Amino acid sequence: MKVLVFDLFGDFAYFRKYYTTTSPLTFSFPPPPTIAGILGAICGASKDEYLEVFSYEKCKIALRILEPIKKVRLGLNLINTKENRYLRLFKAKHHEPRIQVRTEFVKGPRYRIYVHHTVSEVFQKLTTLIEKHSCFYTVSLGLSELLADFKYVGVFQGQEVEAYETCVNTVIPLEKVKPRGIIIEPNKKYFKEKIPVIMRPDRVVEKYCDLIYEPGGLPIKVLAENAYKLDNGETIIFF
Repeated sequence: MKVLVFDLFGDFAYFRKYYTTTSPLTFSFPPPPTIAGILGAICGASKDEYLEVFSYEKCKIALRILEPIKKVRLGLNLINTKENRYLRLFKAKHHEPRIQVRTEFVKGPRYRIYVHHTVSEVFQKLTTLIEKHSCFYTVSLGLSELLADFKYVGVFQGQEVEAYETCVNTVIPLEKVKPRGIIIEPNKKYFKEKIPVIMRPDRVVEKYCDLIYEPGGLPIKVLAENAYKLDNGETIIFF
């Protein structure tokens, strides 16, 4: 199995948690549908196409945290657009043209993305563009204002490993861990998040998944299934 590897980073990131409303919170890393949108921006798939081009059946994605997760809250100015227009003068207090919302962001995010695609033409096109540091659309980290950059790491061969105790470098879906298969080690933290994994082109989420990760980016020792060892020494598990 060929796996494309590249780093994705920026100043700030915002991946809105689906259950937050008045106090917007962010995931610590982009869920697979968001990564599919980033891949679509790089290779030129439109917003109506990318969830099909990089669907769960065709595209396997894994993610590694390279920089410790740090979150900050900043004021985000939102404009009142309920009447489909912006008015400068409002007399009533409840008709204020803008509102400031305290929003949670990931500060200084840096991730390593692993991609395998069953369609060789799409895989080769994506590899060529990332290697040349080119993209069709501007890449961002959740919001259009949060510009992102990426760096080509390489294409590596992945070999599936048997289910035994191994150190995994990527975030790990709990469904792929054997019962009591997480080996707790000292000086490590273990966080869990539920994220959307499969989203249809009509923006309906078909599957959510619980993930475990170490917020400092340290590998986690587990008894897992469907792990792959790359010839650069990293062990990954796809979402």
